[in-house]
Amino acid sequence: MSSLDDVVIVCAIRTPLCRSRRGGLKDVPAATLLTTVLEETLARTNLKAADVEDICVGNVLAPPAGAAAWRMAALVAGFPNTTSVSAVNRQCSSGLQAVANIANSIKAGNIKVGIGCGVESMTQTPMHKMKPPEVDWESMGSNKEAMECIIPMGVTSENVVKEYGLGRNALDQFSVQSHKKAAKAQAAGKFDTEIVPVGSVKKDDGIRANSSLEALSKLKPAFEENGVTTAGNSSQTTDGAAAVVLTTRREAMQRRLPIMGVWRGFTITGVPPRIMGIGPAIAIPKVLQQCQLSIEDIDVFEINEAFASQAAYCISDLVIPVEKVNPNGGAIALGHPLGATGARQIATLIHEMHREKHRYGVISMCIGTGMGAAAVIEVEAKSTL
Repeated sequence: MSSLDDVVIVCAIRTPLCRSRRGGLKDVPAATLLTTVLEETLARTNLKAADVEDICVGNVLAPPAGAAAWRMAALVAGFPNTTSVSAVNRQCSSGLQAVANIANSIKAGNIKVGIGCGVESMTQTPMHKMKPPEVDWESMGSNKEAMECIIPMGVTSENVVKEYGLGRNALDQFSVQSHKKAAKAQAAGKFDTEIVPVGSVKKDDGIRANSSLEALSKLKPAFEENGVTTAGNSSQTTDGAAAVVLTTRREAMQRRLPIMGVWRGFTITGVPPRIMGIGPAIAIPKVLQQCQLSIEDIDVFEINEAFASQAAYCISDLVIPVEKVNPNGGAIALGHPLGATGARQIATLIHEMHREKHRYGVISMCIGTGMGAAAVIEVEAKSTL
């Protein structure tokens, strides 16, 4: 049932996603990527910058959480100093959490218009340069599960493989399909409306249209000698940014803003850190219950492909028809700019829902240290891009 107090999405965009260190955005600072999408939100909505009361930025790798850089990026994008900025780090769900934070502020009546966004330059701040947490290792070492929070992500993928009996061939095939779907979507121009160019860079550059089972089967395990997780069936490290503008239905109607979709629900849940990849299998049923929906009610799912292992497991465990999942490819083909991914998924999902006239869509991802996040978006029959 629609309400004037519903939180709605009036703009959802992203930069191209480009391979870290080798791709088209490798020389672009993360703050510049963020400025690019923030500027575009104003251009697409015709909002006055001063009308945006708060911006929440998801980021994982920039020290210390990029707080100063993101505030500077907003000011350079044309937002006045009265528009506040915060940073959030819930690892791989940071972009989605940023959008949820803005949605919650609007729902609570704290603000009327806000932007949830995410950004990551995995070229500038690569994962392998992350420092271990500063903790009392003696006390932490006495707790097995606490120590499992620092298991390398690739090893957690292998743990999922062992726990649920997954095979290398199926995971490589999953990866091939991700690239094939993304290549087909890119060739058809499906990403064009959600992408804002960064200089001369206009397209995602990690998609391999010629990906094959034969080629992937030759890759060596990346994390364990006898493992099945490889560079080919894992998400790519990526540079990119995305932004989502939210307000109330009442405010959107008064400002004559296009209502692209309605924010229906969000949840976060914990899972065992050693098999953190199963997060979506727990979070999706939880958010569906919150929204009084079922798997069958959902037309399309954007489930982050951190690894083929965990994504394939979650899809199978929830008995989701594969044709409903990542119809335009996922992070294995497009890339996974950690802090931006959740917001990027919203942009991809909502444009796909408009093209295909879908009603309900779900975004979900696993989260390092053992969590899962999920959100539900509704596109009403009268919604517009």
